[in-house]
Amino acid sequence: MTTRSGGTGSPRLPLDSAKVIATAAEIADTEGLDRLTLTRVADELSVRQPALYRHIGGYDDLLRSLSLRGREILAQKLADAAIGLSGDDSVAAVGHAWRQMVRDHPGIYAATDRYPCAGDAELEAAVEWVLAVLGQTLRGYDLTDEDRVHAARALRSAFHGFSHLESGDGHPLPHDPEDTFEHLVELLCAGIQRLSRKPALSTEGAE
Repeated sequence: MTTRSGGTGSPRLPLDSAKVIATAAEIADTEGLDRLTLTRVADELSVRQPALYRHIGGYDDLLRSLSLRGREILAQKLADAAIGLSGDDSVAAVGHAWRQMVRDHPGIYAATDRYPCAGDAELEAAVEWVLAVLGQTLRGYDLTDEDRVHAARALRSAFHGFSHLESGDGHPLPHDPEDTFEHLVELLCAGIQRLSRKPALSTEGAE
């Protein structure tokens, strides 16, 4: 069988939306979101660009799918990081997990800022999942429901802001970003403890 490139080989696997999105995610993460185009995806899949429209609605639809994937991966990474932890330990763990997710998936994380979620039920649900996980990390603090919501939003804002600056080389020398991040976590935990009606539980040293 002759492939598009003119070579001879086995037939290509059937194309579907999952394969298109996975290919786009790989391009975005390895080459940068700004390098992602439908033409680039089509070339990577060895198909003509019109073939993509059988599986996606266009570039904006592809970007939406990447932003959804980014939020879902983030929520799962945060949830995994917080297992077995509580209090300050949990906050620190999800903070580091947030940064690592951005390092591992810079392209699809960037997509979360490029496509608005307001009015999109599926994207809004993904954001709520992230906030729900953050809320769970605060279970070691004695917070009111309202304070827990505000604290979770504060964590999201702080971790997103730090990671966004870090990924864009926005933390100037000579200060080490690792030290800055540790200070950020300390400040966040101190603020949450101020809202708490009892000392935060910690798993450090627990039997």
